[in-house]
Amino acid sequence: MAVKIVTDSTADLPSDVAHQLGITVVPLNVHFGDETFRDGVDLDAGEFFRRLPKAPRVPTTSQPSPGAFLEVYRPLLEAGHQVVSIHISSKLSGTVNSALQARAHLEGASVEVVDSLQVTASLALVVVAAARAVQAGASYQEAIGAAHRARERVHLLAYLDTLEYLKKGGRIGKVQAVVGTLLRVRPVVTVHEGIVHSATKVRSRAQGIEYMVSVARDRAPLEQAMVIYSTEPDDARALAERLGSLVEGGNVIVGRVGPVLGTYTGPGAFGIAVQARG
Repeated sequence: MAVKIVTDSTADLPSDVAHQLGITVVPLNVHFGDETFRDGVDLDAGEFFRRLPKAPRVPTTSQPSPGAFLEVYRPLLEAGHQVVSIHISSKLSGTVNSALQARAHLEGASVEVVDSLQVTASLALVVVAAARAVQAGASYQEAIGAAHRARERVHLLAYLDTLEYLKKGGRIGKVQAVVGTLLRVRPVVTVHEGIVHSATKVRSRAQGIEYMVSVARDRAPLEQAMVIYSTEPDDARALAERLGSLVEGGNVIVGRVGPVLGTYTGPGAFGIAVQARG
């Protein structure tokens, strides 16, 4: 039996990487007023960030339905595959719950739902670790183990250039957003035990970049690394070049923040995820 890896669109995994590794991506949903779009399917990042500043109200997001997962799981199972489905932290989204509900309709099926306790690039690295294990011949249980081991070794840092969208999305209070704007303080956030926490505060993009490179060096040698960005690809490519010397093989994935997470980060955001060698 072949093992297939499934994830969701909050991994912000580049489509070419997903294709090369045989990863299936289930989209979350973005709602602009009465219009609903599937993340990365009906609405890509470029169009999303063009629409975002013009929207009269901040867009909202929702997890895939259990039915959306069943539409992915059933054909894979019917083809004789076993499925390892790895998703955004259950403390940040109901996506894992939807996947579990779908699995409950498939009694006895080989579908393992893994709560990554991560999001965006750090979720992507967990997914890629499992997919690479499968390509190297890992069994179903070994692929699940690879995901769990990677989950323990990944670290995410994300710089937010504006607090406006976190405020609009209800993720921080109005006073906190105003104070941050007045002081020109920008947060660098991380994910710990599935929840977003502040890692540090910086006063410029350059300072944020240097902080991330410093943290990556402290965790080197790295098995994997990924850089993400919302609207500034040149900064992302430059950051990836700096991380290359720290990564086994020198390859750093560069991905773009998709519409779901872009709803909260806004433009100008960037980040890194690294996986220490185990």
